[in-house]
Amino acid sequence: MLAFKKYRLPNLAQFRRISTTTRFCSEEPVVHRDSTDNNAATPFEFTQANMTRLAAFINSYPEGAQRSVLGAALDIVQRQIGWVPISAMHKIAELLSIPRMRVYEFASFYTMYNRRYKGKFHVKVCVTTPCMIMGSDAILQAVEQACCCTAGHVSADGVFGVEEVQCQGACVNAPVVAVNDDYYEDLTVCDIKGIIMTLRCGGIPRFGPQSGRFACEPIDGLTSLCGPPPPPGFGVQPALFKPK
Repeated sequence: MLAFKKYRLPNLAQFRRISTTTRFCSEEPVVHRDSTDNNAATPFEFTQANMTRLAAFINSYPEGAQRSVLGAALDIVQRQIGWVPISAMHKIAELLSIPRMRVYEFASFYTMYNRRYKGKFHVKVCVTTPCMIMGSDAILQAVEQACCCTAGHVSADGVFGVEEVQCQGACVNAPVVAVNDDYYEDLTVCDIKGIIMTLRCGGIPRFGPQSGRFACEPIDGLTSLCGPPPPPGFGVQPALFKPK
């Protein structure tokens, strides 16, 4: 019987360099850590109006399906106080008769829920490729200067919170900044200064494109469909038309 000599495979890592891109992790840890302003004893109660809204959502589902209201309940909390403390999660779990872990899972998975306070005005600067090409670096710098805080932090007065985010779905209007629920598009550094100053003074800036265009139409005017559309049957050979 032939004897086979044991052969040890070489470690390929010794012969070639393995390179990977930089890992970007969320600035917000998935696991909750108690702090002085976010713990089980943090005061939270739904307002009467929000409690009525939440009850209407719960009554829209059959008995035993209250868990379906979880996303709406978290959104109501965030709109009431600007973020979602863990005490509010416990309150939601109690109202929906579900384990607290179900609320933790939901709130930590979806990034639209702020599990720490991010300012009265949460300024989200898009830095994905289309916005970067159109100057998002200068926009971010202008936002940080106007809000008096750097990305990932809240200003000393608690009014502004700045955050770098990835694609906000308005690439054709880059660069884009979202403040709470409002989008500001086609931005310049001067636009940023005006928007932040208006918010600081208690006003409401005009949202949408700041360049003068209505939505996402070509900024230099139409290049196609400049006339009325052709009638039905245009370009179809006569043999395909049925006689009247």
